[in-house]
Amino acid sequence: MLSTLLLVAVLSQAPPDATDLTPAFGNTLVSTYPDGRTAQTWLLPDGRYEGQGRRGGRSSGRWSVRDGQVCFGQRRPIPVPRSFCTPIVRGGVGTRWTARAVTGETIQVRLVAGR
Repeated sequence: MLSTLLLVAVLSQAPPDATDLTPAFGNTLVSTYPDGRTAQTWLLPDGRYEGQGRRGGRSSGRWSVRDGQVCFGQRRPIPVPRSFCTPIVRGGVGTRWTARAVTGETIQVRLVAGR
């Protein structure tokens, strides 16, 4: 019994992986910047993403998971040679967290229903 409890405890502390991103598919990640403007990101299950920045510009590229983080590699409108990684936060629609944007700014992120 104790070994089963230990195994459950270890498994529940496993680092986040791609399955933890499943709630984002078909929904919208909304990032709110300190100036109040928002950006939206849509993850697709096949490893692509689409986004609309806080200034209204569209972007797209690929996402992948590395060391418990989701990493974004932009391909459009201009390819960016480096990817940007941010920790994966477990949760479903309604989950909110604080993160750091590619600009270095502190942002508030929430997962909202629908696209």
